[in-house]
Amino acid sequence: MRYTKKSCYAHETTFLVSQKGAAGTNGGIGLTGVAGTNGTNGTNGATGTNGGIGLTGAAGTTGGIGLTGAAGTNGTNGTNGTNATVKITELSVCGVGGASLCKIGMQGPGGGIIFFVDYNDQYTGFNYLEVAPQGWGDGIAVNQGGLTEEATGSLTDDPLMKWCSNTGTLLGLVGWDKFAVGAGASNTSTADTTCAGGAIQAAADYGGGSVTNWFLPSRGEAMLMYTNLVQAGVGGFAIGFYWSSSEHEANRAWGQSFHNGGPGEDTKNSNFRVRPVRAF
Repeated sequence: MRYTKKSCYAHETTFLVSQKGAAGTNGGIGLTGVAGTNGTNGTNGATGTNGGIGLTGAAGTTGGIGLTGAAGTNGTNGTNGTNATVKITELSVCGVGGASLCKIGMQGPGGGIIFFVDYNDQYTGFNYLEVAPQGWGDGIAVNQGGLTEEATGSLTDDPLMKWCSNTGTLLGLVGWDKFAVGAGASNTSTADTTCAGGAIQAAADYGGGSVTNWFLPSRGEAMLMYTNLVQAGVGGFAIGFYWSSSEHEANRAWGQSFHNGGPGEDTKNSNFRVRPVRAF
């Protein structure tokens, strides 16, 4: 078959292409088919696996700052600190003319001998102790009776006398506070109201160096005399027993041996050496 707009050859047959035919008759509506049988129910499916634990939720937003609490009670004040120890300065009031420093062995303002310097300021009311010089009791009256050994002093010897004119009364000068360094002045002042004579009275009445605050040393002060002067061979002391102003009991009092350095006690009517001291 070939297409041409010209005439066909003699051996070809002519036919028309794409010519519209007459309309066909409409077909009838098809019948509805019979409904099929319902299928049987299917078997239940297996139980599903439990789901995993859910993820932790994100952290919540930080809360706001809380209100400030009420102020606490004020604390108590701390204890005040102790003052630092202040050492004393040696004064230039000793020696001849009062122009030298006050050191142990120097002449004191009262004409005696310095035997204690309170370098660490341990004691209240004084910094130095001095003992009356050798010969302080030269010619002193010993008129209170007692044993026959009582003797007046001389330029080289201290007087010998009993402790007090009253040899049987306890005057309250017993105990460590009455033995201590610094107790001699008050011991003597107390005993002087009872003693009309003896070592107590003689020491209280001494007025050497134009000063009147002489007294009989306490047991502790008498020990310092031995330690700082007698052992150094200073002061002209006798090798014997010297009275202190410390009592032992009603009829006995303490003294200091300047022979072996030991303290001792004896009856108040015993006769022993006397050497006044003073504090300044």
